[in-house]
Amino acid sequence: MVVNLNKITVPGAVTPLALKLQDAAFMVGVSVPTMRRLVSEGQIKPCRRVLRHILISRAELERWVSGVEL
Repeated sequence: MVVNLNKITVPGAVTPLALKLQDAAFMVGVSVPTMRRLVSEGQIKPCRRVLRHILISRAELERWVSGVEL
């Protein structure tokens, strides 16, 4: 399965370069606990941690999605 993250947009919204963990999980179709596990295992590298928020770049999500085999 190939997911093009550039096609997932909200009309009238600016496309962010980084997403909160919850939004990133939604975009790639995994649960929040699964996304947390992927980050803690190092499969997905967060671009930033702000207070209690983990931010993940769109480029990192695209890299991970392109490497996932179903």
